[in-house]
Order: sequence, then structure tokens, then C-alpha cells
Amino acid sequence: MSEQTVKADLQRYLQVGRDALLWKLHGLDEYGVRRPMTPTGTNLLGLVKHLAYVELGYFGETFGRPADEAGPWVADDGSRPNWDMWATAQESREDVVALYRRAWRHADATVEDLPLDAPGRVPWWDGERAQVTLHRVLVHVIAETDRHVGHADIVRELIDGAAGLRAGGDNLPAVDRAWWTGYRDRLERVAREATS
Repeated sequence: MSEQTVKADLQRYLQVGRDALLWKLHGLDEYGVRRPMTPTGTNLLGLVKHLAYVELGYFGETFGRPADEAGPWVADDGSRPNWDMWATAQESREDVVALYRRAWRHADATVEDLPLDAPGRVPWWDGERAQVTLHRVLVHVIAETDRHVGHADIVRELIDGAAGLRAGGDNLPAVDRAWWTGYRDRLERVAREATS
């Protein structure tokens, strides 16, 4: 398999995750995209903001291609925990989505310009682990993106019941709401039976 084919496969999986994350914002108002839905404050727009910085950092600083916008994330000293996991009132949804799309372009340019075995150094990783290749970073960022898309799946379902991979192809069984209610009730019964 050629390097270009491998790159194309990896980029396709990354793009599927990117698109799925942005789809989770569709149809929600400002409160809905910012609403903290877990005890740790997980919210949809914060996930987008975080992944924008992830891409800017890993595909920028790591390979000597820093993006000015990534500066606060790369230099983070831990004194402001989770600052990248939520959008301020002054940061509009459009601002955060535009940041994410700029991060995509920066990341895609890095992938386009460098071979998969290009060496890099992740400054926020310790020891030998910090020495990476573009291939390893691509796999890492795909995994991180998909992990956060999973979070977004659950957060969105909690907000309004929307679930699945994408609009028009949600990859869920073709059943009605009554079926889901019965299914959930059955799982609740089984969980209680298993603990008694």
C-alpha cells in the first residue's frame, strides 16, 4: 500500500470524526451547544474548541509548524484547568467552528507536506514518548477525536434525543420511540436483577 493511500485512509477517518462532531451542533440554540451536561461540565461547543486546539498543537508545534492560534494551548501551564473545554460568552459558535476548520486546514497541510515517518516532538509529553512520527500523531488525533465524538453523542442524546453518526444515516436500528422506551426499560430491569 502506498504512503498516499495510507495518508488518505487516515485523513478520511479523521474527517469522519470531525464532521460527526460538527453535526452534533446542528439544530441547537446557543444554550444547547454550551450547556454543561455532565458533572465535569462536558458540553458540545467545548468539545469542538478543545479539538481545534488539539489539531493545531499536534500538527503544528510537534512538527515545527506552529500556528499562532495554538499558543495558549501549547503554553498551558495548568493554572487555568479546562479553559479549552468551554466557550466564553464572547466566543460565538461561529468563532469556535471557524477555529476548528482553520485547525483542519493547518493539520491537513502538515499531512500533505510531510511523509508519514517525519519525526516530531510533542513538547507536552514526557521522555522518549515525546519523540513521534506523523503517522503516530495521526493515529493519536484520530483516537482523541473519536473519543470526544463519543462524548458528543451522549451529550446530544441527553439534550434532545438526537443520536447516531450523522443526519440521514444515524446507524441506529429503524425503530420508533416506543421501542426505545421498552428497550431501555428492559435494560433497567436486567441491571436491577443482576444486582439482587
